Amino acid sequence: MTDGGHLATTYRFRVTFSLTGSDDPDPGAPTQLGTGGFQECMGLESEMEVSEYPEGGRNDGVIQRVGRMKVAKLVLKRGMVVDGTGKVVPELWTWIAEVTSGVRPVRRYDGLVQLLDAGQQSVAVWSFRRALPAKVVGPQLNARTGEVAIEELTLAHEGLRMVTP
Repeated sequence: MTDGGHLATTYRFRVTFSLTGSDDPDPGAPTQLGTGGFQECMGLESEMEVSEYPEGGRNDGVIQRVGRMKVAKLVLKRGMVVDGTGKVVPELWTWIAEVTSGVRPVRRYDGLVQLLDAGQQSVAVWSFRRALPAKVVGPQLNARTGEVAIEELTLAHEGLRMVTP
């Protein structure tokens, strides 16, 4: 398929989760939640708060001061989290259930979002820190398609940066 004379490229996203070391509340907690493959990923964005300082006597502009960085929640759509054998892992759902039922301290996971090309090669990678499950929308089960997936997973996190693939 082409788009304006150029070959259209289809991308997918792979997400991996690793337990944040400093907050490990349970030595028996899984250090990995598996790897998720998703069709869409939104929220790879950050915004710097900038404050203006109007310096006295300077009439040609104002000084821009650096403020806090705000990051958007990651929203992963239409995917599934599996283990190394390709089976759906219950640990993700257990983590979500523990957070919502008040298990303390809360387990947090760091992770990577990898943009993959058609050959499953990593094109770009973003890392996020100390994620919490903010929202999950389960699959709409349909016996005709046989799909088992997460329709939408929203992660609140404390930092995002692009890393070398």
